[in-house]
Amino acid sequence: MSREIKNKVILITGGATGIGYGAADRFLQNKALLVIILDIDEIQGNKSVNDLKYRYGENKAVFFKCDVTKDLEAVWDKLIATYNIDVLVNNAGIADEKDPKRLIDINLTALIQFSLKFMDQYRKDKLGDGGTIVNLSSIYGTFTDPYLPVYQATKFGVMAFTKSLGNQGNFKRTGVRVLALCPGLTKTKLTEVLITWDDNLNEEYAELLNNSPWQTVDKVSDAIIEIFEKAESGSGWVIDGGKPIREVDKF
Repeated sequence: MSREIKNKVILITGGATGIGYGAADRFLQNKALLVIILDIDEIQGNKSVNDLKYRYGENKAVFFKCDVTKDLEAVWDKLIATYNIDVLVNNAGIADEKDPKRLIDINLTALIQFSLKFMDQYRKDKLGDGGTIVNLSSIYGTFTDPYLPVYQATKFGVMAFTKSLGNQGNFKRTGVRVLALCPGLTKTKLTEVLITWDDNLNEEYAELLNNSPWQTVDKVSDAIIEIFEKAESGSGWVIDGGKPIREVDKF
């Protein structure tokens, strides 16, 4: 399986803004054939795709409106009827501790369902071409604190799912590489307001965030490209404070 980005078709969930959009931009900078953006925000999704088309060419980006919690089957059928997808970036996510079911549905359940759908479609032992899945976890998938227990549970789940599905035995059989990136605090819409599960902790958490290192979307987008080009299946990688990526310890 080639780790060249050139001429690859990239599918990104939650790709209209933030890290997803940054990843789309970086893949196109590196000569991807096409970026397909899925997002629930139709207005922003179309705007983002138009921006990418302006910079990279009319045929370089396309948008599909998609609620990842319920639209997978319908959108997937449309996608595979037209495109041969090489890379899935599971980026869609929220951080709403006050709605734990929706948080789990978007951050973990949908990510699992999209990954298994991609795996089933492209696995080499079913005559597919293989491919790569990049799952966006979080630095909160590598340690715990008192503030975001449901969010942390989803991100630990993403890490465990990545390491299991991406196990080298699975990779050798299917040809589908599965990776995880764990960003630290990154300046996006998702992190503009972070509310804890317990309102008594909000002030304490805000102080912690103010004193923590933050990084830009550009740094995380670069890290996605870097792990795509070099990482082995089943591995997880941290990008924190804009520092060089490091592999997550095995667990």
